[in-house]
Amino acid sequence: MFYQFYEWNHAAIQPFRAVADATRLFYTNPLNPLSHTSLGRSTAAFAEMFERTTRRYGKPEFGIEKTVVDWKEVPVTERIAWSRPFCDLIHFERAVPSGHRPDPKLLIVAPMSGHYATLLRGTVEAMLPHAEVYITDWADARMVPLAEGHFDLDDYIDYVIDMLHALGPDTHLMAVCQPSVPVLAAAAVMEARGDRFAPSTMTLMGGPIDTRINPTAVNQLAEEKDLSWFRDNAIMQVPWPNPGFARDVYPGFLQLSGFMSMNLDRHIIAHKDFFMHLVKNDGDSADKHRDFYDEYLAVMDLTAEFYLQTVDTVFIRHALPKGEMTHRGEPVDPSAIRSVALMTVEGENDDISGLGQTKAAQTLCSNIPDDMRVHYMQPAVGHYGVFNGSRFRSEIVPRIVDFMTSYGRENRMPVRPRLVKSAGANG
Repeated sequence: MFYQFYEWNHAAIQPFRAVADATRLFYTNPLNPLSHTSLGRSTAAFAEMFERTTRRYGKPEFGIEKTVVDWKEVPVTERIAWSRPFCDLIHFERAVPSGHRPDPKLLIVAPMSGHYATLLRGTVEAMLPHAEVYITDWADARMVPLAEGHFDLDDYIDYVIDMLHALGPDTHLMAVCQPSVPVLAAAAVMEARGDRFAPSTMTLMGGPIDTRINPTAVNQLAEEKDLSWFRDNAIMQVPWPNPGFARDVYPGFLQLSGFMSMNLDRHIIAHKDFFMHLVKNDGDSADKHRDFYDEYLAVMDLTAEFYLQTVDTVFIRHALPKGEMTHRGEPVDPSAIRSVALMTVEGENDDISGLGQTKAAQTLCSNIPDDMRVHYMQPAVGHYGVFNGSRFRSEIVPRIVDFMTSYGRENRMPVRPRLVKSAGANG
């Protein structure tokens, strides 16, 4: 009933939100003399704070309309390249200049951990000048009818394999955070089968490959509870009238509350600063706050079977590093990977995937030749900084681009990428 209560509460507060929004508009109207006073701005700020903190945020848009290729600005168009009930594969199609040499195909596997794929908007923007970018756009489980069936970790791995088949040979694979485990598993399964569509390179970024290493608060919670606790306390049914009515899910608002509680002081300070920016009429700073939280507070539900299987496999049993993970009864053996070049990226201050958890893939993939593997640790960034922000664009992206171009199967070179050896990097 908790999910239903959440829905009822949201519906009951709608009239108050409407009043708050009308109040904000009244006190920000330049024709209103009070809008130019501290009292008027304070009233409008209170109204906006109430409206924003009680709002349900919808799925954001990528909104990427252009990029730069060969020093020229070119338009970008979003197209659906592949589709299944629980995921669309978005291709950011660039109108590249004539005569432009084909760029690598890059499949970015976005996390299915509560936020939408648009959380990686900055990742996509940074890679567009260098690659034909595709990204997984996972569906909100509350919007998928029960008739479409279930979706678990095995299905996730199958989806990744099917996408690689759809994109064809010499595709580069990037996993950000949560998908590092299923992406590594997909590559291992494909290599064990001798699948010619196995990716040319695999870049794992801030992922929980082995959560026994430097466990974070997220990892410790899973260690302290058994699977039945998560089933009893985190799984709820989608209420009517959502399309996914009666589907068992892990609600996005529960995941969001967990994220918020991990850095509650930071969020409180951010909202206090937002209020002061509104009172002081500091529009630029207020807009930055809105942009960030419009994205951060937009969450989606996960299917119960995917959530529980992931918690059990990755965080409770540590099945992959222990050699116990299977995919539809087939062993997942990372040592079967031989022809896929591997890059792992970590952030020094990551509080979601602790330092060393992603690097563990280097040990598990023991049969990848030494000249086809690299690890990079980015100093002075947390989890978000591994795939977004100024340091990501200036320090991490050039290394990933150099790695992909060095190890594409069509022009693979038996040398390490040129940009890898630097402060904070090793491998």
